[in-house]
Amino acid sequence: MFADTGASGVARHRHPAWKVVLSIGGRVEVDRYGGRPVVAPGVVVPPQLAHTCRATSAFVALFVDPWLLCPGPGVTRLDEPAVRRILAALGGVDAHGPRERPDFTEARAELTAVAGAGHVPDPRVLHALRRSVAPGSLDAVAADVGLSAPRLRALVRASVGIPLVRLRQWARLRTAVACLPDGSAAAAAAAGFADQPHLIRVARDLTGRTPASLRRPPPR
Repeated sequence: MFADTGASGVARHRHPAWKVVLSIGGRVEVDRYGGRPVVAPGVVVPPQLAHTCRATSAFVALFVDPWLLCPGPGVTRLDEPAVRRILAALGGVDAHGPRERPDFTEARAELTAVAGAGHVPDPRVLHALRRSVAPGSLDAVAADVGLSAPRLRALVRASVGIPLVRLRQWARLRTAVACLPDGSAAAAAAAGFADQPHLIRVARDLTGRTPASLRRPPPR
C-alpha cells in the first residue's frame, strides 16, 4: 500500500497484480490507450493492463496478488460509497491518508464483495514465488517442486495467467521497497537486482514510479 497527500499521476506501466486506487474527495483517471479514459472516485485495475493513472486529490493505493480477485475484462469503477467502505475497512483516513495501521484483511473482504473472489493457485506456484528473492537459479526453484524450469513457467502461466518472470520481478520489487530504509543500493542488492539502476527500471516498468515513492508511510 502507498498513499499520496495530493494530486499526482504516474507514467505508462503494467503491473502483474491488481491495483486499487481510492481517492480521498476527488477522482481517479485511468487512460488505457485506445479507449476512453475511465474516471471515477476509485478504480480497480486488472493485472497486465498497460495504462497511465492520475488522481485529482490525495489517495490510497493497494496492490493485490493477481489470484485473489476474480479476473475481469477491464478497469472496474468504484463509486463513492464503495470507496468509503474500503477506506473504512482499512481503518479510516483523513486528507493525508490512513490514520492508523491498515487492516488489509477487512479491506480485502470489501474488495472481494466488489470484484469477486479469485482462486488459490497450485501450491508449487506459491512456492516458486516465495523463492523469487532467495539465492539460486530458477532451475533450482523448479527442482524443489519436481519440475523443469520450462514446466514451472508453463504451470505458473496456466495457474495465474501471468509470466513467471513478471511475478518474480514483482516479488523482488516488493522486497526492495521494504529494504529502502537501508539505502537504494542495499535494497537493490537484497532483492536480487543487478544494481540500483536495474531496480529503478523495473519499478518504473511495473508501477510508473520510482522505488522511493512506493515506500509506505509509517502509521500515525
